[in-house]
Amino acid sequence: MTAFMQAIEISAYGAPEVLRLVQRPLPDAGEGEVRIRVSASGVNRPDVLQRRGLYAPPPGVSDLPGLEVAGVIDSGDVEAMEEAGLRIGDRVCALVAGGGYAEYCVAPVGQCLPVPRGWSDVEAAGIPETFFTVWSNVFDRGRLQAGETLLVQGGASGIGVTAIQMARAMGARVLVTVGSAEKAAACVRLGADHAIEYRHQDFVAEVARLTGGRGVDVILDMVAGPYVEREIDCLAEDGRLVIIAVQGGTQASFDAGKVLRRRLTLTGSTLRPRSVAFKAAIARELRQHIWPLIERGAIRPVVYRVFPAAQAAQAHALMESNQHIGKIVLDWTRSAP
Repeated sequence: MTAFMQAIEISAYGAPEVLRLVQRPLPDAGEGEVRIRVSASGVNRPDVLQRRGLYAPPPGVSDLPGLEVAGVIDSGDVEAMEEAGLRIGDRVCALVAGGGYAEYCVAPVGQCLPVPRGWSDVEAAGIPETFFTVWSNVFDRGRLQAGETLLVQGGASGIGVTAIQMARAMGARVLVTVGSAEKAAACVRLGADHAIEYRHQDFVAEVARLTGGRGVDVILDMVAGPYVEREIDCLAEDGRLVIIAVQGGTQASFDAGKVLRRRLTLTGSTLRPRSVAFKAAIARELRQHIWPLIERGAIRPVVYRVFPAAQAAQAHALMESNQHIGKIVLDWTRSAP
């Protein structure tokens, strides 16, 4: 007899209301995988894009949205779990390529990490997508070092609050752009050295002022489009611009001569389609370098609001409003009122 679970399905491409609670067959863990009984699912901007029909899951991946979960290992490849030091019943958070908006989710063993000591599953569900993304782009591609300066575009986003805390804990100086005084204050409380309110401050001029004209070493950019030309003017010599989203558009024009003269690096990446081996390598780096910082309190959870999973549409509407500071999470243990 087939067992079923509750899940959030995209019934058609469109507004948040296309998300609906449905029954789906329980997924089975395959070779190198575990099945997680999900307590909480993180909500991310790619989920919104998938709902709109702008970000299809990779071939062979669940059509359900959701890229990060936290819960308890329910079953799986015992040999692979033993090699990773995991067991059935362990509390984990995991990065997945899809299928996270459900009561059960399958994840590669290598993409699972233990829930940090003292963190709830709701808090841990906000870790994987943002922490994997920030490590891969700021510290790997961006090569941020202690003593350097990082500029984060969108400092109050889930990615932003993670980048602030990770960079500060690793010894870097952090500047951010934000859309309001409330968000500016929140980012400074989390460790940002300065917050630039882009609606009435020119971030290029502010970066020059705050760095004494030197510029920043790394920029984490979620906007692209016309921002690229201005960001090049913000970079110090040998600076690195890392693009991880294109909310401002995919087309950009800039003075290539500046790139040559100042030895700048322009790069970027997407995480979802990368291989399990690639993501597992990031997980190992996080476990080695970031988990000790989390467990001694240098990095803390920033959960803005938690919705019962059945209210996924409201969660998406909040994300699209850009009013949140930090993570939005779906709770599978709570019933909708």
